[in-house]
Amino acid sequence: MKKGLKLSIPILVILAVLYYLFSSSGMGKVVTDLTQAYADPELYNNAIEKANSNKEVIESIGEIKPIDKMTILNGEVKFSDDDQIIHSTVKITGSTRNGKLDLTAERDKESWRYQKISIRIKDSEEKNKTIVILNQP
Repeated sequence: MKKGLKLSIPILVILAVLYYLFSSSGMGKVVTDLTQAYADPELYNNAIEKANSNKEVIESIGEIKPIDKMTILNGEVKFSDDDQIIHSTVKITGSTRNGKLDLTAERDKESWRYQKISIRIKDSEEKNKTIVILNQP
């Protein structure tokens, strides 16, 4: 047997095992959810716009800067109901402090209808503080 063929068979077996593990572990769904959120930055930009109009947010962390696409990839994203509802948490950077943006939204044709938008920060005593911007059932 040729040397190249001897080497390629184990590589193909390893790739097949990795593919099987990836597809059966649920990681494929995680990657798909992150990709969908990454492709729709308006979802986060509109939520940040609503948060920046909240007086308590401005007083607590300052104006929130737009999030970049890498932040979305580092956050948590979960779609449900045939990709019509999103639950997401991403890191945000305010002009004075940082925090996390939690949101739940439902797709309404080409736009998003927000059900929940909140900002989580640590206050001066290192306790979590949550500012609820929107909470609709």
